[in-house]
Amino acid sequence: MEENKNTLELYRDIAPKGTVDLLYKLSEGLKGISLVHVNSTRLGGGVAEMLQQLIPIFESLGISTGWEVVQGNDMFYKATKSFHNALQGQRQEITPQMYEEYLMVNKENANNIHLDSDIVVIHDPQPLPLILKKNQGSTWIWRCHIDISRPQRKVWSFLKDFVSLYDGAIFSLPSFAKNLAIPQILIYPSIDPLSDKNKELTQEDIDTRLEKIGIPKDRPIILQVSRFDRFKDPLGVIDAYRMVKKYNDCCLVLAGGSAADDPEGLQILNEVKQSAGKDKDIFVLDLSPDSHLDINALQRAATVVLQKSVKEGFGLTVAEAMWKGKPVIGGAVGGITAQLVYGATGFTVNSIEGCAYRIRYLLNNPIVSARIGKQAKEFTRRNFLITRHISDYLALMISMIKF
Repeated sequence: MEENKNTLELYRDIAPKGTVDLLYKLSEGLKGISLVHVNSTRLGGGVAEMLQQLIPIFESLGISTGWEVVQGNDMFYKATKSFHNALQGQRQEITPQMYEEYLMVNKENANNIHLDSDIVVIHDPQPLPLILKKNQGSTWIWRCHIDISRPQRKVWSFLKDFVSLYDGAIFSLPSFAKNLAIPQILIYPSIDPLSDKNKELTQEDIDTRLEKIGIPKDRPIILQVSRFDRFKDPLGVIDAYRMVKKYNDCCLVLAGGSAADDPEGLQILNEVKQSAGKDKDIFVLDLSPDSHLDINALQRAATVVLQKSVKEGFGLTVAEAMWKGKPVIGGAVGGITAQLVYGATGFTVNSIEGCAYRIRYLLNNPIVSARIGKQAKEFTRRNFLITRHISDYLALMISMIKF
């Protein structure tokens, strides 16, 4: 425990003053409590990344914490991706067979994974029906990471029956909350400043990694890091870059990858490559899920960072770039609006033309870019670090656990 405690001590000089002491204090009444998180993949995507960082800290505070992953077939992942798109407002055709497969796979998983904990946190729609295995006396919480403010009604009606069985639901923004009889809690996601993706790098480390992946350093870099997903609008990013390129010499890097539970990723990647065409100043990087140091180096080398989403649950790549002191331009949607205070920590935009305009503004005004980057880092320190995330979870557990 002493080693784990020392690990937590590493955050003392990074997080706002008093945060680490607060974590110790909040956890005193929770020692011996068991907790398990359940999601649909261990690699790829923000949920898996957060769990990789959150779970060791829970353990260090004396809370026995497990991580279970549901396993599915192609039909299951096709169904859950369709649910994901439908919940974010995109019209989807979902067959009765897809609904049946979704329920059957969850029933099979319920018999194969460990759910016997005091607190069970189910992440997103994929494992939602596992609530049917709830033990008396346990506390189950659904953690929704996506924007369900305007869902396709039939899909939400189907899933709501399961959500209503939970003891509470966590959302990333107030606007995502629904008409539910259970308690609804606001908790922002977070980044870990000590992880490979966010820790400090020397200039030599940055230069070496950029050289390895073939990114030039002789001109401004416009960067977007995200899964290859239509909601991230990578094609719109390319269009904005081409508008900027007419006036400013720069290059564009689209760095992404795929997740095991996202069957559309390869198709979107191919569309992005086709749109990039033979432009030698567009770099499309299909990175492996463990390329954290490469992403870190790219974000630190970038002049302007984009997250031009048209739908977004939160968009942790925004906080990652802000933590590195970079000016960020993001779509005026979802959790991006909670991170980018217009003109102070970045800019939100509603169109390709608006995105191009703000890119040019930042490229042409380096003093403004530096000021925004500095303010963005401090805003991230106070709002979006993992220590704040843990404190929110601990407070929630104290309020909901059945002692």
